[in-house]
Order: sequence, then C-alpha cells, then structure tokens
Amino acid sequence: MSETDLSRRQWLLSGGVVGTAAALAKVAGAAQKAPKSPAGATSDSREPFGYCFNTSTIRGQKLDLPSQIDVAAAAGYSAVELWVGDVEAFAQKGGSLRDLANRIRDRGLSVPSTISFFAWLSDDDARRARGLEQAKREMDLVRQIGATRIAAPPAGATDGRVDLLQAARRYRQLLDLGSSFGVVPELELWGFSKSLSRVGEVACVAMESGHPQACLLLDVFHIYKGGSNFDALRFLNGSALHVLHMNDYPAAPPRDRINDAARVFPGDGAAPLGTLLRTLRDIGFRGFLSLELFNPEYWKQDPHLMARTGLQKMKAAVRAALG
Repeated sequence: MSETDLSRRQWLLSGGVVGTAAALAKVAGAAQKAPKSPAGATSDSREPFGYCFNTSTIRGQKLDLPSQIDVAAAAGYSAVELWVGDVEAFAQKGGSLRDLANRIRDRGLSVPSTISFFAWLSDDDARRARGLEQAKREMDLVRQIGATRIAAPPAGATDGRVDLLQAARRYRQLLDLGSSFGVVPELELWGFSKSLSRVGEVACVAMESGHPQACLLLDVFHIYKGGSNFDALRFLNGSALHVLHMNDYPAAPPRDRINDAARVFPGDGAAPLGTLLRTLRDIGFRGFLSLELFNPEYWKQDPHLMARTGLQKMKAAVRAALG
C-alpha cells in the first residue's frame, strides 16, 4: 500500500466504519458492564462526567511531580493525568513510587490515564520491538502509582498511511501486553499524524483488534485537526471511552496551520463543545474530561490559577451543554 492512498479494501473498511461503528459496543461490551460514573461524577444527568487534570497544562511552570499532583488536588479535580516521563524522572532521582501513590490517594485523586509515546505501531521490526520493551517498562512504572491506563498514540508511524488491519493486530498485541500489567493501552487519536488521525480510523482499529479492553483516547483539538466531524462520535459506545482530552481552539489560524500551542480553555474558542458534550452523554460516556493544554501563554501564569480556571471553564461548558 502506498503512503498516499489506501487500497480499495482499506478505503471500504475505513469508510464503512461510519456505518458500522456501533459494533465497537461489542468490543467494549464483551468485558464491561454499563458504564459507571467515575470518581467525582454524580448520577445527575447534568453532571455525568468526572474532571481530570492533565499536567501538560502547567508543564511550562516546571513544577516537580509531587507539586503537580498538589495543584490538581487543590483546584478540586478528582483525577490527574500524568506524563510517564515525569514519573520516570521522579523515580530516577530517588523518589519513592509508593510514596507518590500514597500522595495521589491521600489527595483524593485517581490516575485514569497516563501519557507516553512508545513506537508500538512502527513498520520497522526493530523499532517496534524497542517500543514494546519501552511499553513494558512504562506499564510497570505507572502500575506502581495506581494508574489504570496508558496512552498509545501512533508513535513511530506518523509520516505515512498504515494498513488498518495490521494496526489492529499490533494494537491487540499491545493490549495483551497491557493485560499482564493490569494497565490498558488507550488507542489515541493524533490529528496531525498521517496515520490514525480520524475518528473512523481509530474506531476501525479498535473494533478489528477483537480485544475486550480495546478503547479510544480522543481529544477535542485532535478531532478538529484531523478533519473529523464531531457528529462522528455518535457512532461510538461510551463504555469504550474512559478519558477525553478537553480543550478548545480558536477559529484562526486555519486547520492546516493550527498547532498545539493554540489550544485554549474550553469555551474560549470555536469548538462545538455543546454538540460534543451532549453526544458524549447520549452514547453513555461516564469517564473523565481531562484538561490538556499546551499554551505557552498559560505557562507564564500561576499554576494554581490555571488549574482552577480550567476546571471552572470545563464545568461551565458542561452546564451550558446539558442544562
């Protein structure tokens, strides 16, 4: 298959996912019961989601890992999404992972997701093997702090198209590996990538993996950047989504030139958050909205203010959407 064109079979497969993506419910439903409300969420249909803080939002302030956790807790989040590189650096400097896990628990937080970039999807056998070894180390690492999931973006395969069925087989291998650690790899959408940049593509890979723990990690910015319509989410099953990266984007620059640095607080941009949030509720998503920003202007501000503002704006967006 060329880097620029899908084969007819792949085109039909990726196109057909829009009509058949409800089958993702079978993948998720085989291992999961009806979605449960996460910690911090309520049974109130107007507040069905939990709120999580991705520490990228204050990455520029260069706080140590315990301080990042304290910022999330002080702001009122019920969960924190940590970067594996920060956890690894903490451990390499002599930090106790057990103490870190206790700190997270004592602050009333959970870790529903962690961020990493191992090359599980690469077509280069040696590079992919190294990626899987990295995944093993990192799954063991995050397991020790109580994390239940780790991001699996198309790292190592962003420069060209991928065979979706091959990707599904590799994702299943990664899921099987995760099962041995009790950590679930979340198939992450990357809108800037030439592979797995659209909702239909990641849904197809998850479905065709045939694994009961297959799940997606979506992101408001990446859905837009990759060119998918936000209405595409109505074909998914909420039990196959546990975390969604929450943010917003301005109307300019245009899609082809916008980058991560342009992300803004929810409600401060042009994203159709009302449509998104109502769809998430209607498909049964009861996971976490995780604030993930990379805005260099925010990195100049007080981290506690940024965390509090982000939570307030996420909740305001949910109230505006759901009444």
